[in-house]
Amino acid sequence: QVQLVESGGGLVQAGGSLRLSCVAPGRTFSRYDMGWFRQAPGKEREFVAAISRSGSITFYADSVKGRFTISRDIVKNTVHLQMNSLKPEDTAVYYCAADLAQSSWPRNLPNQYKYWGQGTQVTVSS
Repeated sequence: QVQLVESGGGLVQAGGSLRLSCVAPGRTFSRYDMGWFRQAPGKEREFVAAISRSGSITFYADSVKGRFTISRDIVKNTVHLQMNSLKPEDTAVYYCAADLAQSSWPRNLPNQYKYWGQGTQVTVSS
């Protein structure tokens, strides 16, 4: 079992920035592809961004492309989601997800990930 812990959520004004982080205490991410998803009230969970085990492949939802950046710090065993130019429609609970590395990309569906964090709330005010 892989436990994932997200942090960095909060309340920010439109146009602002937040940086989310995801760690797996006691685990190394080196074997896993990682993803970020989000879920707003009354809506289905949707894909945000994903990064391959090596970091050489990244993939983004069209709605965040150019504003969000996913990265991984192998030394610190952490995955980040840098979110800039935030909009009210970005308001959601953001979830970190992990699954053993695969050669088939993109990995942008919830059922492609086995392990999930508890989520961190991001609220963007207008």
